[in-house]
Amino acid sequence: MKTIHEDTTPPSHETIHATKITHAFERAKAEGRGALIPYFMCGYPSAEQSVKLALAAVEGGADMLELGMPFSDPLADGVTIQHAGHAALAGGMSVEGCMDIARQVSARCTVPLLLMGYYNPVMAYGIERFCAAAQTSGIAGLIIPDLPPEEARPLQDAAWQQGLALIFLVPPTTPDERIAKVADITAQGPGGFIYCVSLSGVTGARKELPPHLRSFIARVQGHTKDKHLFLAVGFGLSTPEHVAEVTQYVDGAVVASAIVNLIDGHALKEQVTVVRHYIQRLCQK
Repeated sequence: MKTIHEDTTPPSHETIHATKITHAFERAKAEGRGALIPYFMCGYPSAEQSVKLALAAVEGGADMLELGMPFSDPLADGVTIQHAGHAALAGGMSVEGCMDIARQVSARCTVPLLLMGYYNPVMAYGIERFCAAAQTSGIAGLIIPDLPPEEARPLQDAAWQQGLALIFLVPPTTPDERIAKVADITAQGPGGFIYCVSLSGVTGARKELPPHLRSFIARVQGHTKDKHLFLAVGFGLSTPEHVAEVTQYVDGAVVASAIVNLIDGHALKEQVTVVRHYIQRLCQK
């Protein structure tokens, strides 16, 4: 059961270990459903509000939270996430600010937190320093969309040393050889999963899921089934029907741009309530 609490004591290493991700997937599976992973941009529409929105999603039933680190050149992000990121940067959000938001969220809930951001800020901050800060901030896993597995060893080693999962994105154009490599790396590390991108291109809410999605997932599963790895699908998911469809054949669903659009469409005082209700709808289909 996910919980919200008021304790502001920093979590211990054991409570934020990447195995929390595994436990979240296993809990959802035992309940006969897929795990729901909503995305929130740190610092959007403000640092304080992004904490409140993330906690509202947990109250609504989210199994994990993906927290975005804004970056000036987000190649994998569509216009919606780019807009949120640029606004967050304009408001002064930084890597330190993202860590502070994660600390505030993790102090008040028990769900795993996934920090999603680009590699340049990680390197500028210092790889080992970044992973240590993530660990003490309550992060369970890192998602770095522009980091290919062939170049991931430095971050991989630093993350694993801190008990963090390193989660790779796999788009439909990924060759079988690279899918196999990602599966091998993920199986060696703690608590990870493979993030399957539903389509080639950038993020953004869409009305229909791509027709090739199920066959793409079957191809990925050909490399992961013997390793017992969890799979999640993201990019383009926005409705309860999307979540229900993809979680028939994967273990989790990521919803991102649709949440930013929802936040944009409501006044500040309404955002927490509408996000909580939206997450509840996504969970109930």
